[in-house]
Amino acid sequence: MRTYETLRDALVDLKKRGYNIDFRKDPKWICCYVYDLWFTPEQFNIDEVYRFEENSDPADNSIVYAISSYSGMKGTLIDSYGVYAEYMTFEMAQKFEVNYL
Repeated sequence: MRTYETLRDALVDLKKRGYNIDFRKDPKWICCYVYDLWFTPEQFNIDEVYRFEENSDPADNSIVYAISSYSGMKGTLIDSYGVYAEYMTFEMAQKFEVNYL
């Protein structure tokens, strides 16, 4: 697993490594509106996870997920954590469980 100083550094490196799609999280799936892509938890894998914490502002805490679909599409998803976490189905919550962080 790599380490990064900033969220931007992680995104730049992941993009160089082929994670070019910007995913968004929905309660039931992840999606990319630009390419009209929708993946249920059974259709994608989380390859890498990077957590960033800002001591000065807890609102800036975020997680970057490097995601690949079983059809070969690769991208990133940026999410907040803590009190800002959103509702997800049980299947999505299991997929995004990150006990190892």
